[in-house]
Amino acid sequence: MKDFKAIIFTTLFLLFSGLFCFILDIFIYADIPASSIDHNEKLIIINPGQDFKSFSERLHKDDIIKEPHKFNLLARIKGYDKKIKAGEYLLSSSMPPNKIFQIMVGGKVRLYKLTIPEGYSLNQIASNIAGAGLWKEEEFLRAANDSSLVHEEGIDAETFEGYLFPDTYYFPKTITPGMIIFTMVNRFNSVFTSAFKEQAKKLGLSIHQIVTLASIIEKETGDPEERNIISSVFHNRLKKNMRLESDPTVIYGIKDFDGNIKKIHLETPTPYNTYLIHGLPTGPIANPGIKAIEAALYPADTDFLYFVSKKDTTHIFSTNINDHNKAVRKYQLRK
Repeated sequence: MKDFKAIIFTTLFLLFSGLFCFILDIFIYADIPASSIDHNEKLIIINPGQDFKSFSERLHKDDIIKEPHKFNLLARIKGYDKKIKAGEYLLSSSMPPNKIFQIMVGGKVRLYKLTIPEGYSLNQIASNIAGAGLWKEEEFLRAANDSSLVHEEGIDAETFEGYLFPDTYYFPKTITPGMIIFTMVNRFNSVFTSAFKEQAKKLGLSIHQIVTLASIIEKETGDPEERNIISSVFHNRLKKNMRLESDPTVIYGIKDFDGNIKKIHLETPTPYNTYLIHGLPTGPIANPGIKAIEAALYPADTDFLYFVSKKDTTHIFSTNINDHNKAVRKYQLRK
């Protein structure tokens, strides 16, 4: 009987020792990279619902891990196989399995840099998004021009033109056009403070009107120092019920503009032709930055009603039509 108990004890001891050594080996494996050489990172894509075993086989095939069976066991022991998030990951063989799991469980996916300059229109933003490898232009524009999405965001407009704040963003490949838009709108909302809203009320203008005016100022400004002066011209003209007569608004209303504004364009009625309509156009013509928004809200104190380009990014400002015509002859007609 004693011999039998000894055999059982010895057997259990060996089993537990073997199991201990096996688990210890797995945990040692967890902290050892497949290679001590710092290889370039490889782009690994995990699709939603992808089988974990097929994923680990892909890592082994790409030489990012060794002994995939140990990788699978480690994932099961720690519960990682159920927590890995879908997306694109940059992984390297110099990363130990534990770090690989931390990256994927934490959803630290590859991010795509997207820079939107001040004064870009929806079409230009769509082009940048396509260039960043996120979405096709037409797919983004479909969402950006969806009035139901616009109204869900509490914006009194039919498109998101003007409300996609210019900035540098970082998005994962899995981002949807709607989420890109909402991120930019949230950035706009954080910039358009309660103080700005109060100032708009003092001016007797809605947020939409301020954004529209800011977009025109953005497109008219060549020299940043002139923003507030250009703003004063438009405010003065609005108070006098004068047409704004802004070329950028006309251009915005022209489909497939070829870069050469003609007399026929100025005479063609559109909701954006401020040579024909009084007041502001129906909506923004671009997405203005913070400085243009501030200029729209806080114009310089001037009596200017006109300005003309000197063709060096700056303008000549005038208080009357005679001085303005002289400036046009000098700087535009070269007479």
